[in-house]
Amino acid sequence: MSKPVLVGITGGIGSGKSICSHLFQLLGVPVYNSDNQGKRLMVEDTQLIDSIKAEFGSESYFDDGSLNREYLAAEVFPNKERLEVLNALVHPAVGRDFEYWISQNLGHPYLLKEAALLYETGIYQKLDKNVCVLASKEVRMERVLLRDEQRGKEQVENIMGKQVSDNQRKKLSDFLIQNSGEELLIPQVLKIHQSLLDFSSKRA
Repeated sequence: MSKPVLVGITGGIGSGKSICSHLFQLLGVPVYNSDNQGKRLMVEDTQLIDSIKAEFGSESYFDDGSLNREYLAAEVFPNKERLEVLNALVHPAVGRDFEYWISQNLGHPYLLKEAALLYETGIYQKLDKNVCVLASKEVRMERVLLRDEQRGKEQVENIMGKQVSDNQRKKLSDFLIQNSGEELLIPQVLKIHQSLLDFSSKRA
């Protein structure tokens, strides 16, 4: 059985990449959410757990095995180097889990990998095609502040500043989805879906 086409989907915070991923799911496309799976692995993958404890201390976890998110956030978010250390531990674990997930989803024309830091981490280079969801900074800010009440404008701007620019995303993407509200999402997703099906059939 041939390996499915591997497709990345990303976008800046508040762009709506998860909504777009859900639309692909409704079309029968399996979706691997890197951020959600990373959180799961941080409490299930014993190798990763041991590495985090060794690097950040046993305080990283509560006695019941759950992640001490507040402690870890205080350790890494004020310090870019420490955040990079944590990412360097988590991303390989996610990569291994993704490879296993692929093996469990053979038989599909293509698979979708949703990742917030697709370009920042270089993951996109290991995929066959990449999709980027775009929205204006103003729209994204409004969405995030409505969605995440605990976040202030300054914190959201800080997150945006650490992500690659939309111009960089455009250069690295094979497909773009405009999601500022002027264009309907479903027709754009359907068009990309058909293009990926065509690409998969030609490669088979």
